[in-house]
Amino acid sequence: MADTASPAHYCEGAAQLLLGPGFFRPQSRPSRDAGVLLTRWLTRERPGRVLDVMAGCGIRALRYGLEGRAQEVWANDADVDRLPLLQQNLQPLQERRLELSARTAQHLLADCLMQQRRFDLLDLDAFGCPTALVPLALEALEFGGVLYLASTDGRSPTGHDRPAAIRSLGAAARAHPSSWELALRLQLAVVSKAAWAMGRGIRPLFSFSEGRTFRTAIQLRRRPEPQEEEQLGLWAYCHRCAEHSQQSLLRLRRWPACGCGDDPAAPLAISGPLWLGPLQDPQVLGELLQDAQALPKESVAPASRRLLEGLRADDGLPVSCWPVDALAKRLGGGPPRLDALIDCLRAEGFAAQRSGVMSAQFRCNAPFSRVVELASALNR
Repeated sequence: MADTASPAHYCEGAAQLLLGPGFFRPQSRPSRDAGVLLTRWLTRERPGRVLDVMAGCGIRALRYGLEGRAQEVWANDADVDRLPLLQQNLQPLQERRLELSARTAQHLLADCLMQQRRFDLLDLDAFGCPTALVPLALEALEFGGVLYLASTDGRSPTGHDRPAAIRSLGAAARAHPSSWELALRLQLAVVSKAAWAMGRGIRPLFSFSEGRTFRTAIQLRRRPEPQEEEQLGLWAYCHRCAEHSQQSLLRLRRWPACGCGDDPAAPLAISGPLWLGPLQDPQVLGELLQDAQALPKESVAPASRRLLEGLRADDGLPVSCWPVDALAKRLGGGPPRLDALIDCLRAEGFAAQRSGVMSAQFRCNAPFSRVVELASALNR
């Protein structure tokens, strides 16, 4: 059924429920559709156990059970007044193993650690920055399980509140034209550092944002892959010449000169430590999209399919990416067709593709001066 809402009722996919008086955004449906497909992917060969740490009205927990094939669902919300609403909304899951609770996220996750309870999917849809919860959340995951993490802290990881970024992320965040990608890479760095401290590894499955909430799905591995630590580093951007460069912390050295040369009046804006590796796993995204075909049409909205298809086409590498508007400013007029520019860059041996994270952006490993030259030739 299509999304429908009244002051009391809401329908989405196979879920029909009461919203209640709390915070709810119908516009976040793509993230919920992606979570359903992710749960189905995790439960292909085993019964799924899901923990929804901040359940709200319970729509995500309900859909994980009805459409995601989860056999065990634990829905928690810190607001004890929401328990009656959760009980009513999650009645369709009574045939499964269903748990409801009203505890703070810290207490809930600490209790999971004490009881050694672990889950295949842990949904942490946090308000603000969830950094403090990440280590406990990883402890509550099975090997191969996925942390589906969200942050609504938009100012600090995009460079608009630098002291807050130091406090909450332990990183520098400088204003950047690819601000959503910057925020996602800083979030992935928080998870990677927490996992490595436990002796574990990570595998980013997908990462996206609409500018308000930053979401990452990260699989926990038993141990890090070889050279996985190379993926933690710094990202430099020159606001004058628009050049990018990155360095792994393992190989940190003097920054190479950008298009401005060694001009001290054009200092680099350096962000990090952050994740320099891939943002998506195209193979997994392809499997999610294939599985979407097995669901009723109303289970995955067209906008959700478009999002996942765009992410599948962009693994997040190379890291350097520019908005088309920045190119237009350098050209003094309209930019060429983006597909034509990407073809030219690839013909010269560069890696280039559209960004699936931010619309009207592209990524490549060519010097920006060469990008401008090729774009200018295409316009002529």
